[in-house]
Amino acid sequence: MSEDRLSRVFAALADPTRRDIVARLSVGDATVSQLAAPYDVSIQAVSKHLKVLEDAGLVSRSQDAQRRPRHLEAEVFDLMTAWTTEVNQPSTKEQHHEHERYARSRDARDHDRG
Repeated sequence: MSEDRLSRVFAALADPTRRDIVARLSVGDATVSQLAAPYDVSIQAVSKHLKVLEDAGLVSRSQDAQRRPRHLEAEVFDLMTAWTTEVNQPSTKEQHHEHERYARSRDARDHDRG
């Protein structure tokens, strides 16, 4: 998954309403009206949330006669899991800590000079 797409996925999931929509779609496909029912917002507002989720690749829409149910693209979570697993590898964590130590020492040198 490209870094840009990963950023869009995490940004989309930063909103609690969108996380709730994703959780509800994990149970099964649903229309915009069905997804909007428990919220005290307009169907248009829920549609905007769905657009963000679609742009991030988390949700797709299909056409079922007159209905247009939304579907959770669960394989995106496999890619997110792979990324988090990679980040949590001991070698990756050590590289991160080295970068932090360098940044702190650089900031301290800059502070001493200023």
